[in-house]
Amino acid sequence: MFYFVKIPGWIKWLYKSCIWNFNTNENNIYITFDDGPHPAITPIVLDELKKYNAKATFFCIGKNVDSYHEVYQRIIDEGHAVGNHTQNHLNGWKSNDEVYLNDIGEAKKHIDSSLFRPPYGRITNFQIKQLAKERFKLKVVMWSVLSGDFDKEISNEDCANNVILNAKSGSIVVFHDSEKAQEKMLFALPKVLNYFSQLGYNFKSIER
Repeated sequence: MFYFVKIPGWIKWLYKSCIWNFNTNENNIYITFDDGPHPAITPIVLDELKKYNAKATFFCIGKNVDSYHEVYQRIIDEGHAVGNHTQNHLNGWKSNDEVYLNDIGEAKKHIDSSLFRPPYGRITNFQIKQLAKERFKLKVVMWSVLSGDFDKEISNEDCANNVILNAKSGSIVVFHDSEKAQEKMLFALPKVLNYFSQLGYNFKSIER
């Protein structure tokens, strides 16, 4: 499976209107989670974040919010941010524009946020322009470091090191609170939180 752990500059240039990282003089890292909420996995994540007084951003699938609203509400109640991740986890490159945008609009009914992350990071510039308009008013948030927790071919240690070796101040890091990523994410997350906490970093949510 090929993917960029650290996003190269030319990709950021192709999608200039997206948020890829933050310019900050403070030691802040922005951990994000995609594909939840999950009734069993997300609460474990929330418990782990609480140990480090860490705030994160959860890009939620609308149908999961509808199914597990108590977990979604706990995310908000504990001071984390949420974002739209479509209603049905659609791939923007493979979806009809109208179908894709309507799916995001459906998720917007369940998720009160101005943040959007496209599933798989796959979205067209036309779709991005539509999301900026009055109907949606959504900012597209990508990432600078991908943990690879979804990748069956890497070890748990590799997943943790993908973040530890590549994240820096202002980085947006991606994990997944999903069954597919559960093993690697739950191994790597505590190591990442502990490592950067010892270096004096804070974990911030993205303002929604």
